[in-house]
Amino acid sequence: MNTDTKGKYLLLISIHGLIRGHDLELGRDADTGGQTKYVVDLARALAEHDDIERVDLVTRRVVDSLLSDDYAMPIETMTSKARIVRLEAGPEEYIPKEQLWDSLDSFLDNLVNWLNEQPRMPDLVHSHYADAGYVGVRLANLLGIPLIHTGHSLGRDKRKRLLAKGLSREEIEQTYNIERRIDAEEEVLANAALVITSTHNEIEEQYGLYNYYDPNCMSVIPPGTDLQQFHPPLKGEKIAFAAQVDRFLTDPQRPLILALSRPDERKNILTLIEAYGESHALQQSANLLIVTGVRDDIRDMDAGAESVLTNILLLIDSYDLYGKVAIPKSHRANEVPDIYRLVATGGGVFINPALTEPFGLTLLEAAASGLPVVATENGGPVDIVANCNNGELVDPLDKVAITDALLKLLRDRNAWSRASSNGIEGVRRHYSWQAHVDSYLSKIRGLTRKYQAIPSQRPAPRSLRYRDRAIFTDLDQNLIGSPTALQRFVETVRENRKCVIFGIATGRRIDSALALMKKHGIPRPDVLISSLGTRIHYGQSLTEDDYWADHIDHLWNPQQVRRVMTELSGLKPQPKTEQSSFKLSYYYDPQKAPQVDEIIAMIRQKELTANVLCSFGQFLDIIPSRASKGQALRYVSQRLDIPLEHILAVGGSGADEDMMRGNTLAVVVGNRHHEELSQLVDQERIYFAGQPYAQGILEAIGHYDFFSACEVPKT
Repeated sequence: MNTDTKGKYLLLISIHGLIRGHDLELGRDADTGGQTKYVVDLARALAEHDDIERVDLVTRRVVDSLLSDDYAMPIETMTSKARIVRLEAGPEEYIPKEQLWDSLDSFLDNLVNWLNEQPRMPDLVHSHYADAGYVGVRLANLLGIPLIHTGHSLGRDKRKRLLAKGLSREEIEQTYNIERRIDAEEEVLANAALVITSTHNEIEEQYGLYNYYDPNCMSVIPPGTDLQQFHPPLKGEKIAFAAQVDRFLTDPQRPLILALSRPDERKNILTLIEAYGESHALQQSANLLIVTGVRDDIRDMDAGAESVLTNILLLIDSYDLYGKVAIPKSHRANEVPDIYRLVATGGGVFINPALTEPFGLTLLEAAASGLPVVATENGGPVDIVANCNNGELVDPLDKVAITDALLKLLRDRNAWSRASSNGIEGVRRHYSWQAHVDSYLSKIRGLTRKYQAIPSQRPAPRSLRYRDRAIFTDLDQNLIGSPTALQRFVETVRENRKCVIFGIATGRRIDSALALMKKHGIPRPDVLISSLGTRIHYGQSLTEDDYWADHIDHLWNPQQVRRVMTELSGLKPQPKTEQSSFKLSYYYDPQKAPQVDEIIAMIRQKELTANVLCSFGQFLDIIPSRASKGQALRYVSQRLDIPLEHILAVGGSGADEDMMRGNTLAVVVGNRHHEELSQLVDQERIYFAGQPYAQGILEAIGHYDFFSACEVPKT
């Protein structure tokens, strides 16, 4: 691990949408917008810095006959130091981000597998949006490296806006999986070393809605603008895209009002058309150019885009704006700079009338191209216009204000020239990629010194590192319950002992677990994960993994957690025999105690970083954020060089869920189907056995043909 900025390896994660290093399909859908361009440009810009050795941008691999083969390429080289890495996550075809949540654990496991094949591990991970944040938290915890996060947009803010539009909470949840998104965002805020935002407004108005809101861990670093791509018109420059626009217009010599965005209701293009249609002065002063992504047939687009574009055409007809409005069907990504310069050449204006704009990258592109701007007063444009003094801010729902601001810049050539010059200079001073990278590296400098990466040496006994596969199971309700089935299972493990590691992952303390194993004749396991993943022991001598204890101690504050829990009714501390320094255990009475979600929210409001687990509906445990059965299992997998695909994880309660998600082979034994793991019934690689207890494990071994492909590794 490097401890300074020299030679850093940065891993960026941006999972949804369509990402490639050229001809970005911006505006194709709601998932392929500004974030896509930002992460690609960021990767390139970081890689150009002398202090960076390598930048990998990791995204989802998409194999879809309706899309370019580019998105199926496992590796795409952008520069000598920057690559796009594509990994499998869920179905091969392209799907919306809201449908990706159940595939994120598998994406994480595939990413870890890929990293294990690389010359070195990253020095830090930078996640983008909530889905990548979910993966980033777990990867950073596993590797012991800092997590940086950029939200781009936030779930609580989105839910607030959707509720204001009249949607019910049930409709929002069904469409957007908003609770999973918000939970992931809270978890990111609890674990991130640094949150990068584009504006101060984003910190105060959006992150301020979260329980883990801590402005001290947040920094405003506005995105950069490619000044080689976006620049003022050249003298005598002829722009080919003019032909695409002029064919719509009766008088193409008039200046243009440009609106450029994806066809999303929040972009508020309909209000702009209404303002233009209701103002004779505006129609006499300028034509309107609307660029809303790429379309072949509006009827083939998703419902939101189809609705917006259909209403645009209906409004043009209603106000009889034929000959005054241009709405081209398509443009290439490399034509966007030409479009800005075309509008600037004619003395036009760029407008972003969005209801709210988290940042406003198009405003910077327009300003760098010499275009004055009119922009929404809600969100990022406030900072941009304040820094650049290059236009007007308006209430996006006030059509008169929109009209007046546009006319001011269109009619007053001195005002137009001042705004144009100020924008060119302001972007160069405040929003270049070089300035962004310099600020970025200054913020991350020293972060790695606060983290301890996983050591290269392996604490487990040498003999354990030469097995082909492993079985990890809980004790209660899995092994214990049928003595006959248990005996058969033990015999099966012994018969295959040369190629299989036998592991137990239990919520019990080690002493309680050992006593129970002795009582029921269960042989001592090769690996014992106890106290819900907070302790790991190896071999017959029970050698403890001391590094794991140091690793999970990160941000753990048990004294404060205890104080919070004493305030709650319906919770009674379990005996000291079930407590440990890394596990606070309570009896949970659901009739008297708050819902588990409410307890989690309370812990978050106190800005405590911890995992809260409820098992069998009556036991509540609180452990460090880096600890859980699943995280401990993945750590052991790394230590022992056993792929997760060769591990059978046996689940019996909610505490086992993260052990079973992802790339492990998993089984829910028959006596646990209708309890806390029932929501996993549709998950791939999770088998629901018909038999109970250890007989269910044996059934799963047969289902997966677990031992037939076993190869005893050569020592």
